[in-house]
Amino acid sequence: MSQKPRADSKRQALKEQGVLYARHPNVTDPLFARSDFFDPRDLVQVKYEMVRRVQVEGASVTQTCTAFGFSRPSFYKAKLALQRAGLPGLMPGRRGPKRAHKLTDEVMAFLRQQRAKDETLRAPTLARQVKERFGVTIHPRSIERALARPGKKRRMRNPKRAP
Repeated sequence: MSQKPRADSKRQALKEQGVLYARHPNVTDPLFARSDFFDPRDLVQVKYEMVRRVQVEGASVTQTCTAFGFSRPSFYKAKLALQRAGLPGLMPGRRGPKRAHKLTDEVMAFLRQQRAKDETLRAPTLARQVKERFGVTIHPRSIERALARPGKKRRMRNPKRAP
């Protein structure tokens, strides 16, 4: 009976840290079945053990991926992440957009122009104006944050640029 609350608390902790492996029932590796130390719900531990199995024990990538519930591309991604950053590299990355992708240079110029005309304009009004002008819905708080940031120059990506 004392085992269940501890297990539930660990599950909750893994979930809060973003490392609860949702596909843990797919982990069929015997090591995870016969030891309490190895927890198939712990995404970082599963990825580490998968890479270690191939690197140290020379196991087949395909068979190891199957036993750990991962695809081959996921294995190679985990291997590279481990080489580059160690265990922290196995933590899942931030999900969703990495920057304010709706706040393009054109939209930002428009927002600054509107603010220059009337400093009393608030973010909800600016959000409506952006929606009318560009057809893009932007949360007012995103506009507030963008206008509060110092005017950093963005690097423009040029796919035709020679390396």
